[in-house]
Amino acid sequence: MPAHGMRVARVRRLRMAVLVGLAGIGLAFLAVQRRPPATDTAASTLQLVEPEQALAFTRALEPREFSFPLDHGPHLGYQTEWWYYTGNLDTEAGEHYGFQLTFFRRGLSPGKSARTSDLATDQIYFAHFAISNTDAGKHVFAERFSRDALGLAGASGDPYTVWLETWRIDSLDPQGESVRLRADQADMAIDLTLRAVKPIVMHGDRGLSRKGGSPGNASYYLSYTRMETQGRLVLGGQESVVRGLSWFDHEWSTSALPSMAVGWDWFSLQLDDGREVMLFQIRNADGSVEPSSAGTLVEADGHTRLLAREEVALEPLDTWRSPESQGEYPTTWRVSVPSAGIDLTVEPWLDDQEMRVSFPYWEGAVRITETRTGRVIGQGFVELTGYAESMQGVF
Repeated sequence: MPAHGMRVARVRRLRMAVLVGLAGIGLAFLAVQRRPPATDTAASTLQLVEPEQALAFTRALEPREFSFPLDHGPHLGYQTEWWYYTGNLDTEAGEHYGFQLTFFRRGLSPGKSARTSDLATDQIYFAHFAISNTDAGKHVFAERFSRDALGLAGASGDPYTVWLETWRIDSLDPQGESVRLRADQADMAIDLTLRAVKPIVMHGDRGLSRKGGSPGNASYYLSYTRMETQGRLVLGGQESVVRGLSWFDHEWSTSALPSMAVGWDWFSLQLDDGREVMLFQIRNADGSVEPSSAGTLVEADGHTRLLAREEVALEPLDTWRSPESQGEYPTTWRVSVPSAGIDLTVEPWLDDQEMRVSFPYWEGAVRITETRTGRVIGQGFVELTGYAESMQGVF
C-alpha cells in the first residue's frame, strides 16, 4: 500500500479504537490483525469482538415470523446489522445523481448494557453517506462513528427510526413503508421522502439468507425493492429538486464470511418493466464462488422467486483500478438469468464510485441495457467488496 494509504488506514483504525475505548468496553475487545489479502495491497483491519465473544450472540438458524414496524428496528441479540438506502435520482433538467445512506450497528456484547451510567453502551454505530453527480463525474462520500449513548446514535422499531447525530431515517407511517432520509456533511446534503410501492421482500428461505454451509452462517434479509423518491439534494453548495427510485435493505446476523471468502458482489436492479432483481455472490480467494450465493426475482405484481446460483451467470466485462486503494473493480457486467428471460449489461454511471472509508469498497449507481439491443431498460446499484482488501473479520 502506498505510504499515504497506510497513514489513512492507521488513522481509521485509531478512530475506531478510540471510539470503542470511549464506549467503556475496554481494550480486551480489540484485536488488530492481518486478514487474508484480496490483493497485494491489502491493509490490516480492525476486529471489534474476539471470536469467542461472538459465540454469545444469537445466530440466524431458521426462518422466523416478522412483525412490523418492530422488525425494522434493531436486533440487539445479533452481532451485526445494517440499514441500506440507495437510489438513482434526476432533476427536471435531466441531471442524474446516485445516493447512498447506510447505517451499521456492531454489537460488542448481546443486548442492552446492564451498566447504569449514561455513557455505557455495548453498541457501536457507524454510517456512510455518498452522492454521485454522474454528469459532472463527481463522487463525494463521508463516514461517521458514534455509540448508542447520550442520544448520539441508535435505532428503534416503533416508531421506526435510525440515527447517528444529524443523519437520520424517520418513519412517516406506522408500518415504516414511507420514510424521510436526512444527512448533511460539508457541502453535500439530502432531505428525501421515500415510499414503498411494493410489499416488503423476504430473501432466501422466507427471509433467511444463507451465506455459507455452516449452521447459523446466515442472515435475516428484508428489502423494499422499489421506493418512489422525491426531495432535495445539495452537492457543491448547489441545491436541486430531485425524484427517482430507491432501494432499501435491512439485514442482521451473527454470521461470518466462510473461511476462504474475501468479499462479495451485490446487485440491486430495477427494470423498467416493473421487475427487480437482487443478486449476490460471495467470492473465495481461489477465484471460486461460494455455493450459497443466490438472488431474488421480484415480479411486477410483487410476487417473488428465489434464484439459485446455478440459474444466474455474472460475467465481468470491464474493470476500473482505484488510484487510491489500488483495488481493481469489475465495474461492467453481463447479467443473465435465462429462466426469467433476462440478459442484461450493467455498467456504472461513473467509474470512480469507490467508498474510501474504514474498509474500502465500491458502491455505485448503474444503468442497465438489454444486451442484445443496447436499449436502456433500467437502473440500479452495485456493491463490490474485497477487491482492495479482504473483508474477513470486518463483517
